[in-house]
Amino acid sequence: MKSIMWGLVLVAVGVILGGNAAGLFDINVFFDGWWTLFIIVPCCIGLITEKGERIGNLIGIIIGVLLLLACQDVIDFSTLWKLIVPGIIILIGLAMIFKNVFSHKFNEEISKINANLDGEEVAAVFSGQNIDMKGEIFKGKKVSAVFGGLKLDLREAKIEDDVVINASAVFGGIDILVPEDVIVKVQSNSIFGGVKSKHKGDKGHTIYVKGSAVFGGIEIK
Repeated sequence: MKSIMWGLVLVAVGVILGGNAAGLFDINVFFDGWWTLFIIVPCCIGLITEKGERIGNLIGIIIGVLLLLACQDVIDFSTLWKLIVPGIIILIGLAMIFKNVFSHKFNEEISKINANLDGEEVAAVFSGQNIDMKGEIFKGKKVSAVFGGLKLDLREAKIEDDVVINASAVFGGIDILVPEDVIVKVQSNSIFGGVKSKHKGDKGHTIYVKGSAVFGGIEIK
């Protein structure tokens, strides 16, 4: 889906440039504030295509649109800088409020399953960790990366029931590789970071990923 969206964007840019060169039309792609599209377009595509945390993309869109309006003299730059910070704070607050309201069922499921969680917590602190669960029964796990990187490979693990992965990345990154025959559900809480799922499976046991990223990233694929 993401590659299709980017493909459409590139086709549109190519048509505009080609049409301008051939004299079919005259569309000015270098209008005042054209550079804000490098913020708006990627964030729009991410908002549509990415699973999990979307608040970062939404903030990016709002900032990009406000900057574009300022470049077009619709709003004043001095007013813009006064509005951006409180606007972002309000948006984050609303996201936290509604996330807690709508994620009640998700939290209930996690609470039930966490009783069977593997007690061992794995952390990568200023280092790298590679956890391969090949041939092992996976009952869930706590993983964290602090100024480091961690990979949890579940592609050949035995997943016999719904499980929970509690993942935390602080100035670090976590990659979670999952089998095709599972469902992935994500709940995330991120500050200048993100939790993304590229997994497309829609049948089998469910892997619940409760992720927290602070200046870091968690990716499920």
